[in-house]
Amino acid sequence: MEQEAAYGFIINVDAQGSGLLSDTEKPEMRSRLYEVTGAAFEQADIRAPRLYQEDRGDGILTVLAPDVPPRRVVGEWLEYLHQNLREINRGRQTPLRLRAGLHIGPVTADAHGRSGRAVDLACRLGDCDTAKAILAAASAAPLVVVASDQLFEDVIRSGGRWVDPEHYRRHDVDLKEGRRTAWFMVPGLPRPPEPASPQAGGGARPEPESTGAGVVQYNHHHGSGEFIVGGHIDTINIGRSGGDR
Repeated sequence: MEQEAAYGFIINVDAQGSGLLSDTEKPEMRSRLYEVTGAAFEQADIRAPRLYQEDRGDGILTVLAPDVPPRRVVGEWLEYLHQNLREINRGRQTPLRLRAGLHIGPVTADAHGRSGRAVDLACRLGDCDTAKAILAAASAAPLVVVASDQLFEDVIRSGGRWVDPEHYRRHDVDLKEGRRTAWFMVPGLPRPPEPASPQAGGGARPEPESTGAGVVQYNHHHGSGEFIVGGHIDTINIGRSGGDR
């Protein structure tokens, strides 16, 4: 029987430069990845059964239930994630650096995990070359956020508690599905830096700027996406208002 898709908030978090790690280094990276993201969800009061996750090896795919306020994710959760990364990276020579692709849309559940075009887009956005280039340019930052155009227009543009649309920069990116508009933000910076140069398969063209309680389930599932590794060898470069509650 065909499963009916349910609307949800999709977050795909990838560790930048994880392909440079040895097999003995990867478990520590994964432990820190789950620590900072899990703590951020707890701090933002987002828990199972409204929180579903799949393990992606060097990342985590998360789908949130429709009743989770989207503004809480792009406000509180992202701020907590940023602060948790700063704390866990303090004093480390190989900091954990993440790329987070965010989108909202229909998601289909089955016995093997979650799927749908909305899931694919969240994964593509977080893995695009522009996201990697911006994080590389922001060498001291531990996180780059990539929001879909729909999420920006529906949620981020109007602002809110810890949501500042003026901190985002618009780029058009080339994905497998074609050219898409995405919005980039580096927490801690007033604006994300420009990527060093457009790159094939995910390069960006700048556009006019905006003014404006249970156990979490983990499935090992890689879906239809691809993992593309990039980063600098000198670091790991590892590569979501209270009134809404």
